[in-house]
Amino acid sequence: MAKFKAIPQGYMTVGEVAKKMGVTVRALQYYDREGIFCPSCISDGGRRLYDDKDIVKLHQLLSLKSLGFSIDEIKSLLVTIDTPQKAIDALTQQSIVIQNQINVLTQALQAIEILKSEATQIQSVDFKKYADIIVNLHIGNKYYGLIKHFNNDMLDYCHKRFDKQSALSFIDKFNIILEEVEHAVKSGFAPESKQGQTIAKEFWQLITEFTDGDMSMLPQLMNLANARAEDSGCRKMQNLINGFIEPALGAYFGNSGVNPFEAKNE
Repeated sequence: MAKFKAIPQGYMTVGEVAKKMGVTVRALQYYDREGIFCPSCISDGGRRLYDDKDIVKLHQLLSLKSLGFSIDEIKSLLVTIDTPQKAIDALTQQSIVIQNQINVLTQALQAIEILKSEATQIQSVDFKKYADIIVNLHIGNKYYGLIKHFNNDMLDYCHKRFDKQSALSFIDKFNIILEEVEHAVKSGFAPESKQGQTIAKEFWQLITEFTDGDMSMLPQLMNLANARAEDSGCRKMQNLINGFIEPALGAYFGNSGVNPFEAKNE
């Protein structure tokens, strides 16, 4: 870090930076201690000095902070800017982060509007379901809207059956199967085809994993598949299940001799 006897042209003190960027001196000192926003140089008198590149970095930091990122997360997201290409890379990364946050907030807004509409119509709010919807929005489950159709027994079961990691793993498997269905439909494969039967088997294994073999849950899951979807993600999923997976499962059960209602029921 360079040192100067006096403040050179183009440099600002911590107070000037704080005023320019609308933050407190204490906040800048904290960022300095945390090693995420340090001065470019220090004067002989010990004054911290910042230049225009520091202002750009501080803007990065404040933007990420406003989006709810923690200090540790910001440390990993900040990019050192000392060339035009690195400036482009930093701005590109920041735009991606912001767009992702916009997507999450848009989904949250949609869920809130739906809940507001329901509360207006029935003059009550199911806060248990509301909390679950918020959690699923947070982990990126785009089918969060179906939670409102869960009964209390199903919600309690999901709480006991899955933690965040296992829920994410299950959602990933489910999304992969839906992608396979999309590919099969676009390729013109029939539900009764070899490809359709492979998908049906994978889907049934996923259902068995979800229920842990308790087939008394099937009626509730069937109701979910036929529930009215308020958002495009759920509608798309329901169309794929109703149009391809249901007949594929019917053929799979008939060909393999599997009777879903004879599975274990504990």
